[in-house]
Amino acid sequence: MKIAKAKGLKGEIENIATDKSISHRCVIFSLLANTPSEIKNFLYAKDTLSTLNIAKQLGLRVEQKDSNTLRFIPPEKIQEPDDILDCGNAGTAMRLYMGLLAGLRGYFVLSGDCYLKNRPMGRVIEPLREIGAKIFARKDNALAPISIIGNTLEGFRYESKVASAQIKSAMILAGLFAKEKSFFKEPYLSRDHTERLLKNMGADLQDKDGGISISPLQEPLKPLILEIPSDPSSAFFFAVGATILPNSYLILKNILLNPTRIQAFEILKKMGAKITYEITQNTHEIIGDISVQSSSLNAIVLEEKIAWLIDEIPALSIAMANAKGKSIIKNAKELRVKETDRIKALVSNLSKMGIEVEEFEDGLSICGGELKEAKVQSFGDHRIAMSFAIAGLLCGVEIEGFECVDISFPNFLEILQKMIQR
Repeated sequence: MKIAKAKGLKGEIENIATDKSISHRCVIFSLLANTPSEIKNFLYAKDTLSTLNIAKQLGLRVEQKDSNTLRFIPPEKIQEPDDILDCGNAGTAMRLYMGLLAGLRGYFVLSGDCYLKNRPMGRVIEPLREIGAKIFARKDNALAPISIIGNTLEGFRYESKVASAQIKSAMILAGLFAKEKSFFKEPYLSRDHTERLLKNMGADLQDKDGGISISPLQEPLKPLILEIPSDPSSAFFFAVGATILPNSYLILKNILLNPTRIQAFEILKKMGAKITYEITQNTHEIIGDISVQSSSLNAIVLEEKIAWLIDEIPALSIAMANAKGKSIIKNAKELRVKETDRIKALVSNLSKMGIEVEEFEDGLSICGGELKEAKVQSFGDHRIAMSFAIAGLLCGVEIEGFECVDISFPNFLEILQKMIQR
């Protein structure tokens, strides 16, 4: 994919991909409801469709209510599938389904594509095995494919060493099927969509001692009736573009403004970006519009709440490459175990585009400079691909493996082309 230089970005964007995290969870949690859930604006992307296809294998029926709304009809009982459950590239699907299936009767095998099979799963498998889950995986129970023999789970008290919404969600789902009450705690709050959605469905989750108390399910949950807002992680690419390109002004419509999801926008503001929010809804989640315009940026040091930024760091790195001074990212070792090793990917691509970078075990430093036209790699990572598409608007770029964008944001290029000023 070749991206040409642009003069700026202008307009209102109303069709940014809807939220991937919430779309995954709506499907999985609908399996636990007592009546059909109705989900408006479900994200049709490769990752979320993998989650949906697995739910169908487990007994979920799906009906199209209208052009924007799906009805998820739960089975009376989650059924044992007759084939492997293919997660594709979706790490969220694999980790959350592990938590759900560990406490259910049946035999289940989770697998995925070549990238997912090399992503670490031990961080979820290990705590689940500690509470009685019968889970087996290759490489000493670290990598997919993963076999699960549903088993009775013990109540637990688990304190995670890392803040991770996927670990937390898997353990909460396991706790719903444990024999006694459970407790989960993390170093600081990670994305909290799981708690918000399950509480609204009637699950007995209580904030306690800086963590979450989880009571076993006594009866099926209430259905979800939900309109999914646009994904702030997807919107952030355009925010970076509007910030670094001259003569730019964008309004990003109907964006999820959950505090755990807009940290990257807050960081960009600290760097000097002109960003404002307008809240339009506040029910299950805070939703609103984000306005962004051209700005001069200064370098920044990132070392806190990295879990709130992990998906946006590739795009933030493009902003840092255009900032005055040397930016540093620390405590971000989690970047090495995403769709690709994002630290290595960023160092490789930014270097090719003429930016001075240094790689650390848990991050990197980026000296602001002038981006130059180059040929770069996506490394099979949708966020790397889209980040360097934004970089290319300044100088031109050719990106190998750009098709991976379909994993989360199939209409990314379509939107970008409409906003570009030539």
